[in-house]
Amino acid sequence: MDINADIGEGYDDAGLMPYLTRASIACGGHTGGARSMDAALTLAAEYGVAVGAHPSYPDREGFGRHEWAATPEQIAQWVTQQIDALAEIAASKGMRLAHVKPHGALYNAAAQHEAIAIAIAQAVAAWDASLILLGLSGSRLIEAGRMAGLTVMQEVFADRRYQPDGQLVSRETPGGLITDPETAAEQAYALAHGQPIVALDGSPLRLAADTLCLHSDTLGAIGIARAVAQALNRG
Repeated sequence: MDINADIGEGYDDAGLMPYLTRASIACGGHTGGARSMDAALTLAAEYGVAVGAHPSYPDREGFGRHEWAATPEQIAQWVTQQIDALAEIAASKGMRLAHVKPHGALYNAAAQHEAIAIAIAQAVAAWDASLILLGLSGSRLIEAGRMAGLTVMQEVFADRRYQPDGQLVSRETPGGLITDPETAAEQAYALAHGQPIVALDGSPLRLAADTLCLHSDTLGAIGIARAVAQALNRG
């Protein structure tokens, strides 16, 4: 199972790296600048981890976690600018981007709203049609990526709870985050093996899974990553 994390956001990236195959790097929208992008790229190269852009609404004050009123054209421009920023630094280090994964509120908006999903997918395809687009499993973004001719990866989460319809439970909702390593590992194992997980209301939920996300800013992130890796290594 492909395992990814969002990095360059001021957390313990080095601690997560041994457990990752893919990393999405903050590239100036919700956080990040030239120095943090360079450091994240260097760290990923050291561990042989594939790298991608993690664009968001240009909302540094709110860490990209609040949806903005914006036209599809504005969203496409923001995504393109942030990919450009990371790709330029990557190129200076002899590295190439492998994927794009939206961040936070932009990720959730693209999962539900067709126009936003299409704007992002078309921006990625116009930038480089060989880039993989990561999006919430079964979401509008996955559909839009396929329509744009991109390779897509359906993303699932070890450390987040789900609504019965497959949408993520808000971080602000009690129980929305999974911070117990064993609980996260159990959910990761089920997702990786096509087994149903338990939605927030107690109903079973089955999701397609191409890549599993861990969050560096979840409480106890390294312990969660270790437990997830051990569970997945059990086969």
